[in-house]
Amino acid sequence: MNLAIGFNQQSLRFLALGLLLIVSACGSGEKITSTAEISPEVTEEETEERTFVLVDGSSTIFPVSDTMAENFMTDNPEVQVIVGISSSGAGLKKFCIGDTDIANASRPIKKSEIDLCRANGIEFVEIPIAFDGISVIANRYNDWAECLTLEELKTIWQPNDGEAEKVSNWKQIRDELPEEPLSLYAPDTDSGTYDYFTDAVTGAEGKSRKDFQASEDDDVIIQGIESDWGSLGFLGFSYYQKNKDNLTLIAIDNGSGQCIEPSLETIANGNYSPLSRPLFLYINKNALENIPAVKAFVDYQIDIANKAVTSEVGYVPLPGFLQEKIQERVEKLITGSVFNGESAVGVKLIDKLFSEKERKKMSGN
Repeated sequence: MNLAIGFNQQSLRFLALGLLLIVSACGSGEKITSTAEISPEVTEEETEERTFVLVDGSSTIFPVSDTMAENFMTDNPEVQVIVGISSSGAGLKKFCIGDTDIANASRPIKKSEIDLCRANGIEFVEIPIAFDGISVIANRYNDWAECLTLEELKTIWQPNDGEAEKVSNWKQIRDELPEEPLSLYAPDTDSGTYDYFTDAVTGAEGKSRKDFQASEDDDVIIQGIESDWGSLGFLGFSYYQKNKDNLTLIAIDNGSGQCIEPSLETIANGNYSPLSRPLFLYINKNALENIPAVKAFVDYQIDIANKAVTSEVGYVPLPGFLQEKIQERVEKLITGSVFNGESAVGVKLIDKLFSEKERKKMSGN
């Protein structure tokens, strides 16, 4: 299909493309990947044949976004999909000033980000793309922490700038645990995974103890945990899956008395609660409406036929009835966030995406 179009685009987009490539070349904290050869020269005349798509954001979503991009470009070699990794927060900031077409986010857009988009005239379509489970992980030789309770996680991660005792040894968590030093590893504070985990565990998004090894690169976190005997950390499920032979996965008891590990099954059925979460795409409405390359890539990602790609990379695909609702949001260009800047912890997508009347009809009442 021919995805070239006549569309007058601001030079800012091409500056953004150049910056993304420069970041990659300099080997900074952000990674850029593309399986297509990108022309180093982009002239004003080429704005009328826009056949590239700019994506940036969550490292959690990167594996599925990158795989989708590679598969899409194989089928559509005339299109270049450039997928960057920064974080949910950094990706949404770029998106809300018009530097990218799509932001990947592992938590809903915040009110401050909605305000930034509004200030820059950016309307967006919000769509959940898959489910994930934040995995609590330790060193592969950790044979003492098979299960932690949600309350124990809170004790470990709660802010320690008050009177609360800082937990620095495994024995402080529970008497029967060994007297081993405890070292913490986690995504940095601009990460959607950090935001969601703290919201679910400490009860306040973005609030935790400060003395942990933080990185925006999930592979760096895994390397730290692999090399540290007393380590404990958390990451998206797909990163655990990719490195499971070198890590110990810790089950979580949310107060039910059951120790439950994240898996495709427990994430899908909601049993791995409250650390199961939806993952999101935020799509520039103007780009979705006027740039066929962007629309085609979005359609490819939400196509029910590509559900297998999502699960193969380590995520839980949305059920059919949710995917149909997502497709409707894209086709009708429904803008705004169904979360309105609020938390997604403990919230069911069906309650946000369907009206009460629709839900009653679905349940047969």
